[in-house]
Amino acid sequence: MTIEIDQGSGFCFGVTRAIGKAEEELAKEEQLYCLGDIVHNGKECNRLGQMGLVTINHEQMRDIHDAKVLLRAHGEPPSTYALAREHSINLIDATCPVVLHLQERIKKEYDADVEHKKQIVIFGKNGHAEVLGLVGQTEETAIIIESAEEVKKLDFNRDICLYSQTTMPLDEFRKIVDYVQQHISPEATFTYYDTICRQVANRMPNIRSFALKHDAVLFVCGKKSSNGRVLFNECRKANPRSYMIDTANEIEVRWLQGCESIGICGATSTPKWLMEECKVRIEQLLGGDE
Repeated sequence: MTIEIDQGSGFCFGVTRAIGKAEEELAKEEQLYCLGDIVHNGKECNRLGQMGLVTINHEQMRDIHDAKVLLRAHGEPPSTYALAREHSINLIDATCPVVLHLQERIKKEYDADVEHKKQIVIFGKNGHAEVLGLVGQTEETAIIIESAEEVKKLDFNRDICLYSQTTMPLDEFRKIVDYVQQHISPEATFTYYDTICRQVANRMPNIRSFALKHDAVLFVCGKKSSNGRVLFNECRKANPRSYMIDTANEIEVRWLQGCESIGICGATSTPKWLMEECKVRIEQLLGGDE
C-alpha cells in the first residue's frame, strides 16, 4: 500500500507567518497572549500553549494592561486597536498581509461614501474572525451574505459594492456576481472585487485531483476550521471514501480495508507534523501494532 501526504496541504502563508511571530516572541518571553485561537487546530494550539502562548478572548483583553498581545492572521476591527492604546498593550500584529490590504480597501470605500448610501456587501461567514475585522472597517454597517441564496436580501435599487472574505469558494462568489448583474436597477451601480486569496482558492481544484488519485482519503482538520469544512466537502465530492479527522487516534481500520492507495491532506490550518502523525498511525494499524 502507498500512503501519500498532499504537499499542497498545510498552513497558508498567513498562518505560517503568525505562528512564526508567536515562536519568535516566546523565545524571548515566558508568556505571550494571543487574541483568539492562533489557528483553528487544537493540536497546534496545545503545542504553542506548552511554549507559553495564552489564548484570550475580547472580554479578557479588557482586563489586561501593559502586556504583549498577538493578533492572529484573521485580523481585527479598529475597536481592538483602540482598546490596546487605552490599556497600553503592545500589539504583535500578525494579520495576514492579504487580509490587511482588504481591510484597507473596505475602509477607503466606506470613508469615500460620505453619505453612506452605498451597500457594502461582504461574502463571508457570519461571526468569522476575519469577517468581524472587515465589517469593523464600516462601523458595523456592511451587509454579510453567506451564500448565493442570501443575495436576494439586497436592495437592487441602491448601489452595491461587493467584497469577499479571503477564504470563500470562488465559484459561489461568481454566482453572486452574476445574480446581482442580472437584477441590479439601471439607476444603481454595481462594483465587485474578487478578494479571494488564490493560495487558498487554488486548493479547491488541487484537493479534488488529489482525492481522485487515492482509494481513500483522510482529511486532517480542526473542528473550528471554516476553510477546512469547505475543502473537505470538495474532497468528499471527488472521493466518497473521504474521512475528516482531528487527530491520528480517530483513524479507523475499516476505512483502510481494501485500499491500495491512501491520501492524507488537510486545511490551511493543518500543521504538516499532524499529517505525518496520521501516516505513522496508518502504518501502525496496518502492521497490527496497536
